[in-house]
Amino acid sequence: MDHIEKQRCGIDEAGRGPLAGPLVIAGVILEQEVKGLMDSKKLSEKRRELLYPQIIAASRSHIAVFTHTQIDQLGISDCLHRGLEEIKASLPGAAYLFDGNSTFGTEGIETMVKADMKISEVSAASILAKVTRDRMMRHYATRFSIYGFEKHKGYGTPAHIEAIRKYGRCTIHRHTFKVKALDEPTLF
Repeated sequence: MDHIEKQRCGIDEAGRGPLAGPLVIAGVILEQEVKGLMDSKKLSEKRRELLYPQIIAASRSHIAVFTHTQIDQLGISDCLHRGLEEIKASLPGAAYLFDGNSTFGTEGIETMVKADMKISEVSAASILAKVTRDRMMRHYATRFSIYGFEKHKGYGTPAHIEAIRKYGRCTIHRHTFKVKALDEPTLF
């Protein structure tokens, strides 16, 4: 009986560390080659936007999104676990490779630090996750213009922290993420 090689499903996330907005986890099984794939952070926004439809057309993929509310209620680790399980259920029977060093308690997933720089499927997942999240943050920027989400995408930049200091948090901020620069007490 011939051994059948499993297709690789690359997985990456965007939005683990920001103070606002969603967590997005993408899984990608490439069915055709896509030229120019690399870690999404190494590509310009324009280049990521150009690659996004190419990746969608050349792959089977799934994108899991967890809102700021879900992150506050469940915790970031549980959201990551649920997202990995969702990808496994949506893209069954693959060899799963997640960028980083933790499976967040999810069985049947391998990890690799900097996989988004080394493995094309993980690079593709990195791009899908980042573009999806960035689009959502640009949309939120139109609703909450005083925070500058279109620039920092919810990360804790000095400008974002200053906006929180001046205006408080808005409805898409993660209320369980405390900011040392604001002298907020930690929950534990």
